[in-house]
This record gives sequence, structure tokens and C-alpha cells, in this order.
Amino acid sequence: MQTADERFVDVDGIRTRYFEKGAGENVVLIHGGVFGSNDAADCSVDWALNFDALAQWFHVYALDKLGQGLTDNPPTDADYTMAATTRHAIGFVEALGLGGVHVVGHSRGAYVAARMTLERPDLVRSCIPVDTNTLAPGFGRNHIVFADTPEPRLSRESQRWVLERYSYNGAHVTDDWLDVVTEMAQLPKYQESVEKMITQGLRKSLFLTRHSIEKDETLGWIRERGMGKPTLLVWGYNDPTATLAQGMRLFELLCMRERRSRMHIINEAGHFSFREHPKEFNEVLRGFIASVLSG
Repeated sequence: MQTADERFVDVDGIRTRYFEKGAGENVVLIHGGVFGSNDAADCSVDWALNFDALAQWFHVYALDKLGQGLTDNPPTDADYTMAATTRHAIGFVEALGLGGVHVVGHSRGAYVAARMTLERPDLVRSCIPVDTNTLAPGFGRNHIVFADTPEPRLSRESQRWVLERYSYNGAHVTDDWLDVVTEMAQLPKYQESVEKMITQGLRKSLFLTRHSIEKDETLGWIRERGMGKPTLLVWGYNDPTATLAQGMRLFELLCMRERRSRMHIINEAGHFSFREHPKEFNEVLRGFIASVLSG
């Protein structure tokens, strides 16, 4: 992901950064994490080990989600929600005039990808959720895995510790990636979101409360009517936070109403399975999209 591939677009008044490269089917990559997290400052560069290779086959877009990376923060306190994040992602696709996208979402980004598919099927051709306890039934193990996160939070070494704990093998936690997430965490706008989410308590009083309700609604939609689009679930066999058992429960739900559901499990991979095994992930994605195109 080079500076030359960096773009900005106005999405309903929100200045939004994204990367764009390649030609062919439109693939939209949505990273994980959330605004104001004091664990790690995720952004579109999470996809750096996949982006260029995928662009050899597809027209690839990787955006910074609402309040993350170089994208503006939510405009009001009431917008510190997953619903607002989903609206922003939908607005991004609309602002670029895209349609029939293959939307790939990791972790919290997988929830966004699923909601986009359910709410706006006219924009989506297929959905690929990756390692997500935000979407899967049950609860993740983040509170256990990260119970001893070192201080100061969001420092380079603290973020390294978090990203390595997410992983089966921490080799993918590169200096280049750490440079970026450290820079993002130091931005005044990111510090403002940490203040709102952690210090002022919006994380508990608004974000998690609203998401709990909307997650139940989302799983209810999947159970009752299905995704309505070809869906590929990708999971790291060794994910310490979003367990494989959760992934299997989600896959069972997907299969109930959508015969075009598939699951690929990557061995020796944690939460960032797409980074730990980028070649395998890319090839699986390529094969799945080819199957969607062939009907």
C-alpha cells in the first residue's frame, strides 16, 4: 500500500481516507478495531500484506472506517456506534459510485460487512467475514487475553504486545505496521475519541449497549431470512479471542438460509489470519469470487 494509492473522499461530510488499486471486480476491504480503542489503533493499513497482491486480480479499495486512521471522527457523540460505522461504509460505496462489490470485513469490520449486505443488498455481490466475535454468537475472550495489557496504553510496545497476543505467530507484526498504528494513536482526533470512549464512558454507556441490541437483530435477520448473497466465512483455527467454536456457530446460522455459504479455516493462524497467511487468504478469496462470478 503506497502513498500513490492513497485517496480521500467526502462521505456525507466525513473526510474519508482510502486506498485504491487494480482493475476488475470491485473488492472493498474493511479493517477491524473501533474508534477510541485503547488496545490498538487499527486502520486500512491492516491489509498491507494483502492489498497489492489482490490488486493483481481485482479493483481493490481499503478504507479507514469512521473515526479510525485518517478518517474524521463521528460528527456527534450519538454517532459513536456500530450503526454509524455501517452507515459510513455504505456511504463510502455510494460516494464512489460502486455497485455489486465483494465486501471483505475483519473482526468489527466483518459486522459492518454483514450489516451492509443485509441492509443494502443492491450494493453487494458477495460477503466475506473474517475472524469476528462482533458478529458471531456468544462472547469473545478479549477481556481474558488482554487482561494484562502493558501501560502506557497505545504506546508502540503496548500495541506490539496486543497484536502479538492476537496471533499464533507474531512474525506478521512488522515494524512498518507498528509505525503506522503508533502514528494513528498519537493523532489529536484519535486521542479525542479515546477520551470520549474510555474516560467519558461512551464505550459502556452507548457503544456496547447499542451494539448488543443491534447484534441480536442482525443474527435474527440471518436466522430468519439469511444473508441473501454468497458468503465466505474465513477463520483462524488458533484465534485466541474469536474462538473457532464461535466461528462454527456463525457458520451454522449462515447455512440455515443461504446454500451459497462457505467456510475456510486457516491452520496456525490467530485473529489476523489474513496477515499471518496472506498468500493462502488471497488465493481463497480469489477462488471464492471466481465461483460467485461463474454462478
